Amino acid sequence: MKTRYDPLNDYLFYKVMGEKGDEVQLLGFLNAVLGRTGNDMFSSVEIVQNRSFSAEVIGDKSSILDVRAVLQSNTRVNVEVQLRNQHNMDKRSLFYWSKEYSKCLRSGQDYRELPDVIAINIVNFNFLNTGDYHTCFHLREDRDRDIILTGALEMHFLDMVKYRKQGRAKLNDPLCRWLAWLDAGSPVELVTEAVKMDAAIQSADERMVYVTGDEEAIHAYEMRQMALSDLTSVQNYAHDTGLEEGLKAGRMEGLKEGRTDAMHEIALKMMNMGDSVEKIHQVTGLSVETIGNL
Repeated sequence: MKTRYDPLNDYLFYKVMGEKGDEVQLLGFLNAVLGRTGNDMFSSVEIVQNRSFSAEVIGDKSSILDVRAVLQSNTRVNVEVQLRNQHNMDKRSLFYWSKEYSKCLRSGQDYRELPDVIAINIVNFNFLNTGDYHTCFHLREDRDRDIILTGALEMHFLDMVKYRKQGRAKLNDPLCRWLAWLDAGSPVELVTEAVKMDAAIQSADERMVYVTGDEEAIHAYEMRQMALSDLTSVQNYAHDTGLEEGLKAGRMEGLKEGRTDAMHEIALKMMNMGDSVEKIHQVTGLSVETIGNL
């Protein structure tokens, strides 16, 4: 059987969920995440397209390929897929939430007119010390948890690792149906059943088939997979060799004896990934001359 394309490749996720014409599937996904059912369901969504896909964007390991939308209540929604643990997801999500929130304020506008912003993060790693695959955060009072300061901030995390352990058999839950479809490792019969049960998921599945029928789209998909894989290789190597903190700080000062070879290997990996000499110098601390001689 042909290998299924990964819906959580952020390029493919954007093409299926984040472009004009993708409203049916995006609306179904948002209602599932936000727990809206029956008369409480959102009935419309406007997709905000903010992305052009050049080769530079696709190959940029740090590029954010997020989905942005506006619900009929004027609530802004930002959906991001993060497959690799860079140990900064909490602050990263808060930063992008704040950017979306602040950009809505125009000169002379009253703060009361600022819309609520919902951030939805799909992560493919263990993120929080909780048993739940779906967590949601608001600004609450410390002692009286029923008091919410404001509904302006709402932040969701969908942990695919925990979902695989807990949620695969729960197809009666709309969110679990979506996560079954989004998980490239889901059994074929599970995906098939989820598609049959949910018209929005069927729409997403048909859209993915259409997108992946285009050779240029497949090339972009594979470039994105490679970029993310290369980033993971460097991060894993840094972790395994004890250089992780140095990478985070952007320098490799005061390294113990025997680490020079490791720095050279990281520099070579970065060169193979197309990083500039200046960036390699900043990350490894190796001189420009040393890098040039590798």
